[in-house]
Amino acid sequence: MKKKYNIDVDCANCANKMEEAAKQTAGVKDATVNFMTLKMAVEFEDGVDVDAVMEEVLKNCKKVESDCEIFF
Repeated sequence: MKKKYNIDVDCANCANKMEEAAKQTAGVKDATVNFMTLKMAVEFEDGVDVDAVMEEVLKNCKKVESDCEIFF
């Protein structure tokens, strides 16, 4: 399953950090962050709780970029 989320991040480098943090989260098959559109596309592994995985993605993103936000 793939979903897109609006994000809030200050710079392209920060967006890259968010993308890497999201990709390393359990339950995420792939993730792409587009700084220009302020969107994050996340592909989830089969059978995961999408909401719980996104909570972890947000926690991991905040570890690398404390002032970022994901709207879900």
